[in-house]
Amino acid sequence: MAARRADPDHHPSRADLALIMDTVPAGSAPRTTAVGNEASSSAVSWAAIIAGAFAALALTVVLTSLGAGLGLTTISVWPNSGASVTTFTISTGIGLIVVQWLSSALGGFITGRLRTKWTGVHTHEVFFRDTAHGFLSWALTTIVGTALLAAAASTVVGGGVRAASTVAGGATQAATSGVSGYSDDALFRSDHVDASVSNQEAAAQASRILANGVRNGDVPPADRTYLAQLVAAKAGIPQADAQKRVDDAIASTKEAETKARQAADTARKATATFAIFTALALMIGAFVACTAAAFGGNIRDEY
Repeated sequence: MAARRADPDHHPSRADLALIMDTVPAGSAPRTTAVGNEASSSAVSWAAIIAGAFAALALTVVLTSLGAGLGLTTISVWPNSGASVTTFTISTGIGLIVVQWLSSALGGFITGRLRTKWTGVHTHEVFFRDTAHGFLSWALTTIVGTALLAAAASTVVGGGVRAASTVAGGATQAATSGVSGYSDDALFRSDHVDASVSNQEAAAQASRILANGVRNGDVPPADRTYLAQLVAAKAGIPQADAQKRVDDAIASTKEAETKARQAADTARKATATFAIFTALALMIGAFVACTAAAFGGNIRDEY
């Protein structure tokens, strides 16, 4: 035995350790440490994590429904009434942060209180495990919630895609026919306006000319002159008055296009703001879940 202990490359067996422990006098501290002291059970309490995730999901559904009801009361279908797009977006983002805060706190706290008690573990390790359990509970809640939302929205998205395809096909066909009609008008246009054309045909020509001008940024001078002649011939007014009508119509068309572009830009900014608020809310939720799990685990170990 002495020869074995003198050998630096020798690793004591369990029998050697038992023999050494038997030789230690009663009442004195053992001079050896246990070999292979790895716990047989996992440090992850999945039951507690799943329980906390379900609690967080349930509270998220309740708070989201409440927030949606309150949010719909602030908007209106009537113009110049209700909250603006910017106000509604910011309010929705703040609501997301509050929902994440409360639901993550509940899920993390329940996970910390219900997890298995670890014995013989340093307090720093216990704190890390609790925060990790809170993070896993938040992650499971986020993944399951996202999957449920994706499944619920799949039908709506599918219908929207089909509707968009139909609208896009119709718009493409209309745009193609409009370009073709404008080209045909320009091809067979004479120097003098034929006053015998019907009002429907005159209106169709004017629409194609205005649509082409909007697409290219402005109506060419030749088209302006032709439109003025067409209006003068069909309305029976002087050329100067007809030219003023044409200029007013072109200005109105440009204003409508500008408003449409402004609305699209406002929607783009609102979407970007909402995405930023969503990411911020998720990060706050992860932090709150970790903190609540550590707090709940501390109470569980204390009481």
